Amino acid sequence: MTEQIKNPKKVGIKWKMFAILLAFLVVIIAVVWFFQVLMLDVFYRNTKFNELEQTTELIDMADDEREMKSVAYQCAVEYDSSVVVFDVVDGTAHTIIEAGSPTNSIMSFFSKRDLQYLYDMATERGGSYVATVSHDASSRNQKLTLRFEEYSPSLEFFTDFTRHSAVDVKIIHKSGVEYIVIQTSYLAPVAATVKTLNAQFLWIGIILVVLALILALIMSKVITRPIIKMNAAAQKLANGNYDADFEGSGYREIEELSKSLNYASTELAKNDKFQKELISNVSHDLRTPLTMIKGYAEVMRDIPGENTPENVQVVIDETERLAALVNDMLDVSKLQAGTRQPDMQVFSLTQAVSDVLRRYEKLTEQDGYIIDFYADREAFVSADSVMILQVIYNLINNAINYTGEDKTVTVRQDVSQNKVRISVADTGDGIEKEDIPYIWDRYYKVDKVHKRATVGTGLGLSITREILELHNARFGVASKIGYGSNFWFELDLAKDEFYER
Repeated sequence: MTEQIKNPKKVGIKWKMFAILLAFLVVIIAVVWFFQVLMLDVFYRNTKFNELEQTTELIDMADDEREMKSVAYQCAVEYDSSVVVFDVVDGTAHTIIEAGSPTNSIMSFFSKRDLQYLYDMATERGGSYVATVSHDASSRNQKLTLRFEEYSPSLEFFTDFTRHSAVDVKIIHKSGVEYIVIQTSYLAPVAATVKTLNAQFLWIGIILVVLALILALIMSKVITRPIIKMNAAAQKLANGNYDADFEGSGYREIEELSKSLNYASTELAKNDKFQKELISNVSHDLRTPLTMIKGYAEVMRDIPGENTPENVQVVIDETERLAALVNDMLDVSKLQAGTRQPDMQVFSLTQAVSDVLRRYEKLTEQDGYIIDFYADREAFVSADSVMILQVIYNLINNAINYTGEDKTVTVRQDVSQNKVRISVADTGDGIEKEDIPYIWDRYYKVDKVHKRATVGTGLGLSITREILELHNARFGVASKIGYGSNFWFELDLAKDEFYER
């Protein structure tokens, strides 16, 4: 009995699934952490500056100062920013719009020098300047030293000890008037938020690892249940129990695998049965001539005058039959092993059939068999002549063994386009439809009861199949119960120059 050996070094499906789920969760958490924590400040500042830029564009699109004021107030409330609009008349800037809470924003600390600096920077950059402004948040001095830095995204985090604000300066021209739009918005520090998120991600990671382990246990149990059953059935099959049922359900792949294994089990059972039948049949075919040889030899040894030519001929005939059986078995083995390859040559298939039929003249004269051959014309093919002769010989032998009481066998040659077909028909009992796919197998016998062949060894159809497959030839059988069988094969015609007369 085959014993299942468990390898302790192999990892079970439960732990493999856990590892896959864990790796997936690690990747997901890493991606979320990267965007929610590491890139939080960058996205936050970009959002703030985009809001200020959008406000400027809306003010620039306004038709008059009244509409500009309406847009400024609306955006200041929506984006929590401060908006101041100046008009420049005769080189002097006058405040025309103040929206939001400029007094509570960094703009209340802008000196004239700072405003001039922002204007100059915007002028140098084509009318637009975007920057961050910072100062010491702990200082209570109203005259703060502001540090302007042109804005560019980075991974640097703001600390809680420095106040940062976004500044957007835009110079626009409307109806011949120059306007300066200055916006500021407080940039909240994200360091505390990052710390909070890191702590959350730690706990989220722990919880997800536990959930992944539980999910892996559940999934492995659900998925492996049909696999475990199929494994048990496979062990039965390995021990020679072909009744093992590969039951699998729940998943399309498992159901398909179970169907395939059940089919394989059925085929193995058939092959095992056919092989036992072959051994029984071959043993019978070997034992019969050996028994006759031994019997006649003992008679000729022990009884004076029995050493007659007739008795000697029986011994010779049985020896030839025994040699033919052994040779056929060797031919089957060589063909299936691929050691016997066809030697292609051009020859007359019509003449080959005629030569084979001449071998049966004695059989037709003594036993009353009628073998008719009909050919529409002479046909030449490119094939191994020896192998094709063997195919024809085997098909005629099979027809003689199974033909009806009229002992008639009909051989036909039909040429169609570039193909030539040889068919051999008998008038026997025919073959059941479910048996037809197996008749070419050397393990199979249609009648299930072994009988000694009139001619041949009983392995002819198996040899025929192997030879025709080597020639890439089409072959088959048409049979109807009570009307006999018609075996046929097709070969390609040789080129016209080979058979034109």
